Amino acid sequence: MKAGVHPDNYRLVVFEDLNNGTRFLTRSTVATDETIKWEDGNEYPLVKIHISSASHPFFTGEERIVDIEGRVDKFKARAAAGEAARDKRVKAAKKQTTRKEAKQVKLAAKAQSE
Repeated sequence: MKAGVHPDNYRLVVFEDLNNGTRFLTRSTVATDETIKWEDGNEYPLVKIHISSASHPFFTGEERIVDIEGRVDKFKARAAAGEAARDKRVKAAKKQTTRKEAKQVKLAAKAQSE
């Protein structure tokens, strides 16, 4: 085996699942600034994760929607913005049509007076 390929700075770290609050104490080399007091009274580095085996549908067997980054909200905002833009285009087209009609009426009135 090659020497120096694997890190040698493993230490005990607590991983906390943000979906359901489950915590795991395991060994890792991940860097973090947060710490937490564990059940044994010792303080360990804390890494917060969005999904783990405790909340992932594959491991839990339950099907649910996990919206971590606000995808649904972003979609709704894009849909609302699209509808607003469409309404604005429709109003602009109506205004343009009204202007053309007014111009034609004015030209017709001018032609009749001459």
